[in-house]
Amino acid sequence: MFNLRGKKAIITGGAQGLGFSMVEAFHQAGVEVAVIDISDNVESLAAKFNEKAAKVHGVKGNLLDMDSLQQSFQEALEKLEGKVDILINSAGLIKREPAFDVSLETWHRILGLNVTAVFELSRLAAAEMKKQGSGKIINMGSIVSVLGGYNAVAYSTSKGAILQLTKSLSNEWAAYGIQVNAIAPGYMLTTMNTDLMNDPVRAPQVEARIPAKRWGTPEDVAGVALFLAAPASDYVTGTLIPVDGGVLGR
Repeated sequence: MFNLRGKKAIITGGAQGLGFSMVEAFHQAGVEVAVIDISDNVESLAAKFNEKAAKVHGVKGNLLDMDSLQQSFQEALEKLEGKVDILINSAGLIKREPAFDVSLETWHRILGLNVTAVFELSRLAAAEMKKQGSGKIINMGSIVSVLGGYNAVAYSTSKGAILQLTKSLSNEWAAYGIQVNAIAPGYMLTTMNTDLMNDPVRAPQVEARIPAKRWGTPEDVAGVALFLAAPASDYVTGTLIPVDGGVLGR
C-alpha cells in the first residue's frame, strides 16, 4: 500500500525548504524525481543524492513566466522518459506587510506563482496522467487556507484559492483515476518563516497557539506527502490535510 519504488514525480520549489525535504523523502522511497526551481542550484541538485535509490534531475525554470513554465514541464517530462505519476506543487511566495502597503505588483506575483502556476502545471500533468489512468497531484495549501491571515493578505488569498482549486480539480479528474489533494502546513521551521521566528512579539504568540508546543519541521510535511502519493490514498481526493500540530483543531 505504501510502495512508491519506480514511480516518477515532478516537484516544484524543490531546491529548498519543504520542497527539498520532499525531494529527499521521495528519493529515499525509490521515486525518480524531476525538480523544477528558479534557483541556480537546482541543476546541480542531483549531486546531493545517491542514485542507487533513484535518480534526481534538476530543471531550472521561472514559473511566473508561462513560456518558461511550459518549457520546464516538458523538460522535466523528458527527463522522466515521458511519464509522471506524481506532481507536487510546492513552489510559493509570501511577503508579510499590511494590506495598505501591498503593491499590485506583489499581489500579482504571489497569486501568479501560488495559484496560476499551480493550475497550469496541474493541467499539464493531468493530461499525461489521464493517458495512464492514474496520478497524484499534491498542492501546498496552508493553515491560512482556512484561517484568516495577518499582514499576509496576498499569501492568504492564494492559499484559500488553493483549497478551492484542489476541490474543483478533484471533482473533474477523480473519474480518470487522478487524486488531487492539498497539505496545510502550520508554523514551520523554514526560511519562509525566519522573520516570524525572530519577531519578539509574534513568535511567542505563535508558540502559545500550537497545541503540540513546537514548530513543525519539513519532515513532518514530507511524511504526509508520501501517504498522498502512495496507493494507500487511492480513495482520498479533494481534501486538505493539516500538518500543524493541532492549530486548526483549537
